[in-house]
Amino acid sequence: MSLLGDYWTMLGRVPERSKSRSDEAEVMHGRKRGRGLEVARLIEEMAGAKANHKWRNRRWGVLIVVNLLFTLSYWLDVQLVEGSLTASRFLGFHMADVYSSLLVALAQHHVPINLVIGSVTVLLLWGLIGGRAFCSWICPYHLLAELAEMLHARLAAAGLVVDHPLHRGTRVVMWLLFALLALVSGHTLFLTLNPVGILSRAVIYGPSLALLWVLLVIGFEIVYSRRAWCRYICPIGLTYGALGPFAPIRIEYKLEACAHEGECRKVCEVSHVLDMTIKGRSPHSHVDVGPDCTRCGLCVDICPTKSLDFKMKGLGDLL
Repeated sequence: MSLLGDYWTMLGRVPERSKSRSDEAEVMHGRKRGRGLEVARLIEEMAGAKANHKWRNRRWGVLIVVNLLFTLSYWLDVQLVEGSLTASRFLGFHMADVYSSLLVALAQHHVPINLVIGSVTVLLLWGLIGGRAFCSWICPYHLLAELAEMLHARLAAAGLVVDHPLHRGTRVVMWLLFALLALVSGHTLFLTLNPVGILSRAVIYGPSLALLWVLLVIGFEIVYSRRAWCRYICPIGLTYGALGPFAPIRIEYKLEACAHEGECRKVCEVSHVLDMTIKGRSPHSHVDVGPDCTRCGLCVDICPTKSLDFKMKGLGDLL
């Protein structure tokens, strides 16, 4: 899929089957025909295998440590990290969430230089690490939503709840709506509702009544729509997703080994980025996962054939 096609898919378009495939991919797809029994056997073996959580555990560790750095820096007054995830200073360097900075500038009809410096710093950082990696490796709400998703899955398996997917294009509408509201009214409503900022401040400075809003969102995700905030509303993820294709760190799909059993898509928060893992879909033998990928590593952990792995451009697979 082309870069433009990846972006259109990130903005809400349903993934489309590639109209052309490389000769190498055609040969590989041909070898995979008539292997239904082999795939069924693999799924059966996976059911009894011990779960692998290598990348998930690494990610949770990084997320907890980063957020605790804010807390310890504040309570110990060491000024290592000041502020919160919305806007902060690390060793004196300004850092600011790009979308939040845009809203402040639109609301104030003025562009503070500190926000410019902070936004550029963050853009460079996530452009290097990989766009939406912020969502899964740093955002405290992502961890809470991931735990809520596990509860949702248990309730769904018991027939107590049913997931109600929304249109992914809703994120684009919300992105524009919050920005337009800031420009017209001067009020940054998103900063008030943003669970990322609410949780970050609660971890650092202590809980507030705003946590009730976070609990309401989590409850909605558990009983009605799985991962609704991250998938369909949060403009932060959409903003950082734009940096995804340019980052040297990404997840790569290898067609040759794939059994197309679909376990990766079941655990993926944004499963449309793994459309190439559907049998007959991959246009090439090696495909980089799209810009909406959060680099969470859940697909890497669960893939039984090691068809998905982290890759550093120019260096190969990461440990």
